Amino acid sequence: MPIPSIDSYAVPAPSEANRVHWQLDPSRCAVLVHDMQRYFLAAYDRGAEPARTAVRNMTLLVEDARAHGIPVIYSAQPGDQHPHRRGLLSEFWGTGMTEGVDTEIIPELEPQEEDVVLTKWRYSAFQRTDLRQVLSHLKKDQLVIVGVYGHMGCQVTATEAFMHDIQPFLVSDAVADFSREEHRDAVDYVAKRCGYVLQTPDVLTAWDAVGAVQAGEAARV
Repeated sequence: MPIPSIDSYAVPAPSEANRVHWQLDPSRCAVLVHDMQRYFLAAYDRGAEPARTAVRNMTLLVEDARAHGIPVIYSAQPGDQHPHRRGLLSEFWGTGMTEGVDTEIIPELEPQEEDVVLTKWRYSAFQRTDLRQVLSHLKKDQLVIVGVYGHMGCQVTATEAFMHDIQPFLVSDAVADFSREEHRDAVDYVAKRCGYVLQTPDVLTAWDAVGAVQAGEAARV
């Protein structure tokens, strides 16, 4: 059952509802690229909003993360899931994607050898995966979340990160959703209930600023 076509919409303005004042630190964070598979992106007109801006910003963030030595983690659902594995998802979304082209990460965001790719089974990237263990092994307690769909997997993953005492940062202009209203609802929920919402330039600036400070300190040693 394919995802129905998603109408184009303008990316909502950034949330002003953040209740916390967390500072993004490249030494503490990893990036999660959430479900950016061909199957899910096929619902969008890639030349229109929100996909055009979201994919461009995700690409910028992933490239900059790698340049700063920040781990990049991908979630990806498998194709041809056995009914027992798929469970209740089938009652909402049918049998899901087939193995092959559907399951591929889009070319702009293709994982590199050093990246981590998690097989994902439910809305949250923490459910039935070892994401929590991976972050613990990497000694990371901040998670920058980008991808699709905002009000489903991205929001639920952010909520579960919070419940693991991992600070989630949802990048509002590097997320795409079913509609502008659902996109805004996801952003507002995360800002008010479990995380910190920011935009792509905020992330890039934070990483560069800390990197410059660390470079200056190293030069003085």
